[in-house]
Amino acid sequence: MPRTGRRPITAATLLAALCVLATSCTGQSAGTASDDPKADVTLKFWHGWNTPAEVKAIEENIARFEKAHPNIKVEVTGDITDDKVNQALRAGGDKAPDVVSSFSTDSVGKFCNSGALADLNPFLLKSGIDKAKVFPKTLLEYTRFKDDQCTLPLLHDAYGLVYNKTAFTAAGITEPPKTWSQFVADAQALTKSNGDSYDQLGVMPTFHGYETTPMRLVAQWSPTYFAADGSSNLAKDPAFAKMLTAQKDLVAKLGGFEKLERYRAGFGDEWSSAHPFNKGQVVMQIDGEWRAAMAEEAGVGFEVATAPLPVPDDQVDDYGKGYLSGTIMGISSTSRKQNAAWELVKYMTTDTGAVVAFANSIHNVPSTLAALESPDLKVTPALKTFMDIARHPKSNTTPAQPDGGTYQLTFQDFAYRFEKGDVPDLQAGLAATDRQIDTDIAKAK
Repeated sequence: MPRTGRRPITAATLLAALCVLATSCTGQSAGTASDDPKADVTLKFWHGWNTPAEVKAIEENIARFEKAHPNIKVEVTGDITDDKVNQALRAGGDKAPDVVSSFSTDSVGKFCNSGALADLNPFLLKSGIDKAKVFPKTLLEYTRFKDDQCTLPLLHDAYGLVYNKTAFTAAGITEPPKTWSQFVADAQALTKSNGDSYDQLGVMPTFHGYETTPMRLVAQWSPTYFAADGSSNLAKDPAFAKMLTAQKDLVAKLGGFEKLERYRAGFGDEWSSAHPFNKGQVVMQIDGEWRAAMAEEAGVGFEVATAPLPVPDDQVDDYGKGYLSGTIMGISSTSRKQNAAWELVKYMTTDTGAVVAFANSIHNVPSTLAALESPDLKVTPALKTFMDIARHPKSNTTPAQPDGGTYQLTFQDFAYRFEKGDVPDLQAGLAATDRQIDTDIAKAK
């Protein structure tokens, strides 16, 4: 999702946010909300989008909602970080938002577990909405924690491969790689080294390379993050060690960690026209559905194409799967206008016309089954790739936990150290990471 306002999330930020939300919020529960949704009311809606096109798309959606609900006015505040949302939900009061959206599905477990956001199940029930028939299964998984559906999906993101087809043709490569070994071979063939730097790099494989995170890559191995008893499963599931080993091998084959990181230091901003993919500095980019559209809007001088990410060689039958994430939307548990707030959430997350219009405006994958099949959806060949990834039965996401995304940051920090060569024993390191994750989750509970 093209969101220039997205900030890097650090472990310290998440832990601080968790402390802010450690005290259960008080307010109307979903089952006791008594405000009249037909009364004249003004709602405060906070979101994180901040580019002109995104802000315009939000304003247009809100305008359509207000036309359909003339008694409800919506005060919209954009460019809001999760930190600000967390603090405001904890404080409550007249200045706090009634409705919030967040780019981070990692926050769902924390939002639900702390009671910061109201459980939406009673609202869905009152409205006669069967969520299993409205939303894809994976989206419901990342918008709830256990049985608490404290958020709903508001568009979603699928991750795949965006590539410079012109460079592929020049290198004699006729199709995108389907297996990891093909991916490695293509990355090497597309790389043009120049001493301590590169004239062109097949792909930036290091975990600091924008969307090339451990979570995106390991999704191709279909991992199980937690065992049946709830304990961290990184050391026991071979998927994690296999991914880390394959990624480190690719780093070595493309010149080594230090050389790659020096090259990466010269990259432009991820959300600007100076993105390294746009500049031809990298040929293949692991990214979301927005990247192809943003490259074309930047006026690149080459043909842009998309494909699913490659899969391990022994999982070739699963080609087409990928990592799924998205934007979430919920109602403050301290809001005294929850029934009216539900009308806004219901409209933006379940109304097919609203979802399709918003998806068309910001080049995202729709988040409802009906919207995915809508004839009004503008489906480019590039977007179709990501829609197919979103529909793939083996596509997966990171599970919600009460510590939010802290467990993912712990895994990511370990991956940073491993790719750099600072981990002498991979299995022992994964086991230690498991113990840290279990400790953090126990504290959060």
